[in-house]
Amino acid sequence: MSTIKTNNIFDLKGKVALITGGNGGIGLGFAMGIAKSGGDVCIWGRNEEKNEQALKLLKATGSAGKFAAFVCDVSNEQQVNECFQSTLETFGRVDGCFANAGVIGTDSSFIDRSFSEWKKLMSINVDGVFLTLQVAAKHMVERAKKGDAFGRLVATSSTASRMGAARNEHYGASKSAVNGLSKALAVELARYKITSNTILPGWFESEMTQKAVENTKFNERVIARVPLRRWGNPEEFQGIAAYLMSDASSYHTGDEILIDGGYTQF
Repeated sequence: MSTIKTNNIFDLKGKVALITGGNGGIGLGFAMGIAKSGGDVCIWGRNEEKNEQALKLLKATGSAGKFAAFVCDVSNEQQVNECFQSTLETFGRVDGCFANAGVIGTDSSFIDRSFSEWKKLMSINVDGVFLTLQVAAKHMVERAKKGDAFGRLVATSSTASRMGAARNEHYGASKSAVNGLSKALAVELARYKITSNTILPGWFESEMTQKAVENTKFNERVIARVPLRRWGNPEEFQGIAAYLMSDASSYHTGDEILIDGGYTQF
């Protein structure tokens, strides 16, 4: 029996997506893709000005969707709970949650890295993903028990979870943890028609990677290894976001989805 309920399998009208770190970079790419497919979007970000700029871009798509943004530090449990409640008050429901907020951390040797720096990165990249997905999953399970079974959990990981990230071990470890969490959720929550997947970006231009983008030696040694021979851009995440939010992805769960220009294959 088909699970696709519309002639346009990527029609997201009536679906609500929550995107942490959605005010820029890959997160904004997710948000734009969902908006262009008619979905409603709620952005969580720590910078209020960037949140407002992102809302303007979403509205400029001409979509009939509803948009809102809240200031939230995902490593803070109270803020996560309060912002999720505000999201529900604004939209009435959350159909998809993209736990995208994250940081890279400083570039230093493993033996010189402080424990406080390790904990700070983990608090956002791991604890923040846990808190965000947990509150969203609870809501989705409650809806499913009332006969409204549907949910999409998506976490932004990295190719650093598969390949050695020298001088950035804490980042690679955090993203490996995200992969493991997502796979476990795919198994545990499948009975409620909730899917769980991770996105593994390769080298993409963003505020976080700006120094590397401007580094000639890095481009010669690393980007030259990308089969497509270029940096990616956040717009290239629009399609995967719309797909994962749609009915078309109803049987796609527990996956690590590579979007890296072929980098990990070379």
